[in-house]
Amino acid sequence: MSENLLDLFRKTGALLDGHFILRSGLHSRQYFQCALLLQHTDIAAKVCGWLADKLGKFDCDTVISPALGGIIVGQEVGRSLGKRHIFVEKEDGKLVLRRGFQISPNEKFIVVEDVVTRGGRVQETIDIVRDRGSIVSAVGVIVDRSGETKPDFGCPFVSLIEMNVETFSADNLPPDLAKIPAVKPGSR
Repeated sequence: MSENLLDLFRKTGALLDGHFILRSGLHSRQYFQCALLLQHTDIAAKVCGWLADKLGKFDCDTVISPALGGIIVGQEVGRSLGKRHIFVEKEDGKLVLRRGFQISPNEKFIVVEDVVTRGGRVQETIDIVRDRGSIVSAVGVIVDRSGETKPDFGCPFVSLIEMNVETFSADNLPPDLAKIPAVKPGSR
């Protein structure tokens, strides 16, 4: 499956090479632009169906995702699992629950996202769920690019593909990367 997924990323132009500033602030030579992959509804249904298959063994009432990147993934995973999907979004620089979405005490959630490097947005989403007395059964992502620094979300963490992509702090760029203008292709 991971080979098929990488082929889909390449075929849709969603795996980019260059100099990128990630949402985490780290720099990278590669960028997964999942929006380019997920714009194709048949591919979105297939890829998110694969993720739903991996998440189906976890007890879940609702799927939740951080906006913007996780919305399509959350909607498709929720549809595949036959579960409600809600999302959190940025307000004044942090993720919040808006739009009248409700979280009930003891409700069981699966958190989904497109790509994780450090897992900050996923952790913010988990905190929102847990602060309301609810349970996070698992986290699922399409691409886990965290490498050896895999985040500990306090629950099972599954992905369709793990990529060990080098990342660099802004003050420690390799010479070849420093020569290329940086692009910030994310959703911010």
